[in-house]
Amino acid sequence: MEKRTVNPWKWQEERSYSQAVEVKNVESTLYCSGQAAIDPDGISSDKDMKSQLEQAITNLEELITSAGYECGNIVRLNIYTTSTEELWPHFPILQEWIARHKLQQAVTMLEVKGLFETLKVELEATAVK
Repeated sequence: MEKRTVNPWKWQEERSYSQAVEVKNVESTLYCSGQAAIDPDGISSDKDMKSQLEQAITNLEELITSAGYECGNIVRLNIYTTSTEELWPHFPILQEWIARHKLQQAVTMLEVKGLFETLKVELEATAVK
C-alpha cells in the first residue's frame, strides 16, 4: 500500500489531520461504523464527554485490531459530537492517540443534534491495508 497526504497549507498540522489522503495499491479496506461509549454488553454510557471520548477511542481501536488492521492505517476519521464546545477541551486526548499511532488521516467533525441514547461523541473510521 502507498499512502500520500496532500496539504496545501500548514495550519491543519496543529489540528492533527491532513486535507486529503491518497491511497494506492490497497489490499483491502475496512469501513467502520461509528464507535461510541458503549460497553461490551451494549449499554450506552451516561458519563461525561471525556470518559465517552476515551471509551469511543478504545472501542474503535478494538474494532480495527480485531479485524486484522492497524490503527496507523486509518485514512479517514469522522467525528460526530453533540457539543463541540464540550468536546474541544478534551481534543488533546484524541490528538495524543493520533500521534501515538502516527495517523495521517482526513477528518470531518460535525456537531449533531443528538446521538443514540445518552451518547455524546462517535468516531467513524476507514482503514486500509
